[in-house]
Amino acid sequence: MWNHPSEAGSRALDLSTAVLDRQLEQIADQLATRFTGVFSPATVRRYVGESFDMLASRSRVRRFLPSLTASFATERLTALAKAEGRTHGTVSEVLFVCVRNAGRSQIAAGFLSQLAGDRVLVRSAGSLPVALVDPNVVAAMDEVGVFLGAAYPKPLTDEIVRAADVVVTMGCGDACPVYAGKRYLDWPIEDPEGKSLMEVRRIRDQIQRQVQDLVAELFVKL
Repeated sequence: MWNHPSEAGSRALDLSTAVLDRQLEQIADQLATRFTGVFSPATVRRYVGESFDMLASRSRVRRFLPSLTASFATERLTALAKAEGRTHGTVSEVLFVCVRNAGRSQIAAGFLSQLAGDRVLVRSAGSLPVALVDPNVVAAMDEVGVFLGAAYPKPLTDEIVRAADVVVTMGCGDACPVYAGKRYLDWPIEDPEGKSLMEVRRIRDQIQRQVQDLVAELFVKL
């Protein structure tokens, strides 16, 4: 059986515990196959359970938890594989970190993904993530052709930082661990949380300029 967090368990469940357990087992089995020869089934199962707990503790709608858990666990295991030298990729990885992972870091990740395509692996995370990406952020990005409707706030985890080549922080202070050999940038950008759509547009445009400068620097070195 999987350990379900007590806080999340106190809420009304969209899924019965038995159904949820079966879904998590299926996710773990699928990822164990995907990471055969890289991680043991026990390691995969542990990451699936941890990823579920992290997301469930702040989730408002549990019906999407299984799919979000699969996505988050896959991202964490992929990062861990790189950080531990179990896989060898030639693509640079950039991590954007803010407090809630609901605004600044999502905007930056969206722009970099659009501009760089598959030439850069882009991740984002939050030191204190919330349940949903800010609606005005989603709307402002949609205006410039960057879809964030599938994005969701994710906790900052150690392996995600270890896998990154460039870590860009935006207002999260000392929450991000520091590792040698990585490039750290701090962008002093205003938090769009609670701001009007007009104000979010201004912040969006500021982040876009920062990302464009970063892209120019990255591709010179690639």
